[in-house]
Amino acid sequence: MTVARSPSHLAPAPRDGRSLTGDVRLLAAFESVVLKNRRDVLVYLPPGYDADAPRRYPVLYLHDGQNVFDSSTSYVGQEWGVDETAERLIHEGRMAPAIIVAVYHAGVARADEYAPTRDLRKDAGGLADGYTTFLVSELKPYVDREFRTLNDGANTAVGGSSLGGLVTLHLGLRHPRVFGALAVLSPSIWWDRRAMLMRVAALPGRLPWRIWLDVGTAEGRDTVRNARALRGVLESKGWVAGEDLRYLEVQGATHSEAAWAARIEDLLLFLFPATAGLTATGPCARAPAVRSP
Repeated sequence: MTVARSPSHLAPAPRDGRSLTGDVRLLAAFESVVLKNRRDVLVYLPPGYDADAPRRYPVLYLHDGQNVFDSSTSYVGQEWGVDETAERLIHEGRMAPAIIVAVYHAGVARADEYAPTRDLRKDAGGLADGYTTFLVSELKPYVDREFRTLNDGANTAVGGSSLGGLVTLHLGLRHPRVFGALAVLSPSIWWDRRAMLMRVAALPGRLPWRIWLDVGTAEGRDTVRNARALRGVLESKGWVAGEDLRYLEVQGATHSEAAWAARIEDLLLFLFPATAGLTATGPCARAPAVRSP
């Protein structure tokens, strides 16, 4: 784990050959005692972070961190452009300033760490509890200590796509008061015969989250069917579309980094609208209007 003791000691991420925008700091080879491995973590700080020293900010944690900010490390060279989009929206006054943490996946262990259960057909999965402990008990406390965060659940969001969407749901179910908002993009609900859908269906009622859920119509009939099924289960538990549930089907969108990048603007506006401000309830606890795609 890096030995830095304050934000001023955390090195800016190197720029050579990288497509980083704004103030992005590098936590190099961040060590997990629980998982017994290391991974890089990138931390995007909003415009004015250093100048406005007393201010604290909400936080978004994103899985598959290689794909979040940087095309040089992302899958097939396609990044989500979260740093560029956040910079623009904050400067335009449309998004409340937020800290965004891109957590790299563990390479060949990605499916094991992101899937809560073992899928015998894939011979993978089952280590998501360890990844959850890493994120909640090791990485989040470090980020909260080294950066000026609003560390309560109302101001903390987590998100990811595909298996990253699956582990996002797992994190919410395991720690419903740590995360006030979930960003679930094209989730792999099919994993282990839809075990996650059954877990959500077994809930006694609504949990204290706002949820973004999306899917592309070109991701396959089963993927769309599963996303619709999850939406239906969430609504049956008390989430209300247009209030604390934002469901989006994107016509022609594929299961790809480019497709997810195309919806980042709407996602950030849903999570951190400028009208929410930094109140006691936090932007993650609000239900603002969102621009329709």
